[in-house]
Amino acid sequence: MDNTCTLWAPRVLGILRIVSGYLLFWHGSAKLLGIPHIAMFDNLQLFSIYGLAGIIEIVFGILLFIGLFTRFSAFIASGFAAAAYFIGHVAPKGDLLLPILNGGEAATLFCFIFFYIIFAGPGAWSVDGLRKAN
Repeated sequence: MDNTCTLWAPRVLGILRIVSGYLLFWHGSAKLLGIPHIAMFDNLQLFSIYGLAGIIEIVFGILLFIGLFTRFSAFIASGFAAAAYFIGHVAPKGDLLLPILNGGEAATLFCFIFFYIIFAGPGAWSVDGLRKAN
């Protein structure tokens, strides 16, 4: 079992990075591109806090998805998710230690997944891995 887990660890890390980047991208796409449509983002101003969040989500979601500048991208995304948690969930609703009550579960998970990726690296199937191999 240990050998199998060791063999698969970089692949599963790569899957975690890809899926997390993919999900982050769609948060930004909903804000800036209207795909998928979420009514609260109608008429969103690009230079509002939600507009800037959308830019960060799209750019760093793509970078994480493809595994380019992975550690730096994960650092920015982790900090962004922490800020989103405190600004978007704790500040208006309170309940700092109970994300289930303030709607901040996704932001909390994103923050800690990206924090892990800072240290673990991109895993398998990344542009960073291809660049390092050459």
